[in-house]
Amino acid sequence: DLDECASSPCKDHQYCLNTDGSFSCKACDASCVDCTGEGSEKCKTCSSGYVKEDEKCTDIDECNLPEKVCMNENQDCVNTSGSYKCVCSEGFEDKDGTCVQT
Repeated sequence: DLDECASSPCKDHQYCLNTDGSFSCKACDASCVDCTGEGSEKCKTCSSGYVKEDEKCTDIDECNLPEKVCMNENQDCVNTSGSYKCVCSEGFEDKDGTCVQT
């Protein structure tokens, strides 16, 4: 078997999987910019919103950072995979970018 992966035939954000007589390109984990294999522990570089921790890329919880990320009044932070979103607190709704009491 010829190792086609030796010539790096895959695109960015993919890794090469050598098979008998062929190869396939597989997508890197969402937490990786580039990788050497499957999963967040095979990342070469972490995506934005992730940090390398114990040899794998883990999500940064922006809502627990010392500096507040949701600055508007009556707004709560919700952590998402690789990012976060700001939502109106319970009892408030978004009216033209401002959280007003419902």
